[in-house]
Amino acid sequence: MTAAGPDGPGTAEPGGGGPGRRRAIVVLVGTAGLAFLADLSTKHLALATLDDRDPVRLLGGTVYLTLTRNSGAAFSLGADHTWVFSLITIAVVGWIGWMALRLRSVPWGLSLGLVLGGAFGNLADRIFRAPGHFVGHVVDMVSLFDPYGRVWPVFNLADSALVCGVVLAVALELTGRQRDGTRLRAGGTGPDAASPDAGTDGSRTPPIGNRPKTTDIEQRERA
Repeated sequence: MTAAGPDGPGTAEPGGGGPGRRRAIVVLVGTAGLAFLADLSTKHLALATLDDRDPVRLLGGTVYLTLTRNSGAAFSLGADHTWVFSLITIAVVGWIGWMALRLRSVPWGLSLGLVLGGAFGNLADRIFRAPGHFVGHVVDMVSLFDPYGRVWPVFNLADSALVCGVVLAVALELTGRQRDGTRLRAGGTGPDAASPDAGTDGSRTPPIGNRPKTTDIEQRERA
């Protein structure tokens, strides 16, 4: 008989196959693909419309669209070591692949998909854009509160996807949600069952006050 997994009867145990794992992988791949394509499209649009023009003011100056090419990380850190960020991104992609081996949680699939799509978006810039392979400059176009990034560094959609994915991952960790579909108890000592009264085998144990009372005759017979 097939044991009931986190996603209901008939699913495989955490780490195996089954509908839960397939859904999580589909969400991861689909989210990564959408994030990557959206980032690629916005960069193409920025290069076509923002090059050689003044920043575009939106929402009363809350947001500015201004085209920049960043050879480093945020605040232009590491601008002379662009290749390092390419290696870091490749390592992040490998880490996500390792995480996906036991993935059965749709929220975790969404989180990892956002990080993966954002990582691929900026990695593509570093590999294929000028001035050369693995040292290319990342296209950024969104600045907050200032047209030239003096309040907050200019960023792109890939950066936004990365940040949202990491924030979601932290939230999932804080609430005890594991990537294999289980959930830790409040004390963090083990996976939570389907309900507070669930037994170790997934069956529901009646509350003490609602359990049938053993009669005196049954007690004497057992003795």
